[in-house]
Amino acid sequence: MMTKADARSSLISLLRGVEHFNSEVFPEKKELFSRLAEGQSPHTLLIACADSRVTPDLITQQDPGNLFIVRNVGNIVPAYGEALGGVSSAIEYGVMALKVSHIIICGHSNCGAMTALCSPDPSKLDAMPTVRTWLKNAEAARAVAGALNSEDGGPPSVQSMSEQNVLLQIAHLRTHPSVAAALAREELIIQGWFYDIGTGEVLVLDEKTRKSISINEAIRQLDAGVPTT
Repeated sequence: MMTKADARSSLISLLRGVEHFNSEVFPEKKELFSRLAEGQSPHTLLIACADSRVTPDLITQQDPGNLFIVRNVGNIVPAYGEALGGVSSAIEYGVMALKVSHIIICGHSNCGAMTALCSPDPSKLDAMPTVRTWLKNAEAARAVAGALNSEDGGPPSVQSMSEQNVLLQIAHLRTHPSVAAALAREELIIQGWFYDIGTGEVLVLDEKTRKSISINEAIRQLDAGVPTT
């Protein structure tokens, strides 16, 4: 557990970081921030887990203003009408107001939410009733991961659960009217990703085959004009 001294030290570290940003980083990108001060036009809505180890801007090497980021426990997208709130409003705003061209849902390795779903003891979440209720939006992923893993006779891995959860959340995403309309107009591309924290590798998940491909293969397919989701 963090002590008061540790908490004070970490807060000072944050403030020192702001100092460095103001004195070193900001001046180097002053023109960029000057443009961003007038408004935003991100090309991608990226829905990721709230896990502190997942850093979308760093992973994708994007400047500020390129990504419209939504983060929550388990990178979950409730089906439209199930839990209208922050996630739903961000999707609607991103698609209708910001006119994003892509929506990416990114799961990751060692995900606490997916680990909880894999656990045979659901009582572990009894002390966190809000989290337990939120994760009901990922229950179907447990059923799919379990079915696909039935030949092994064991519980699904956290990676398998994370990947199936991404595919489930893409299915939920398609129920949102703004998304459905943009897809019908062929103005939007949806992709699912799995990020391995330990290796830095990102895999692209295929909705139809429920398999993953490498970034290089995904780029090759795009260059070749292979239809995307």
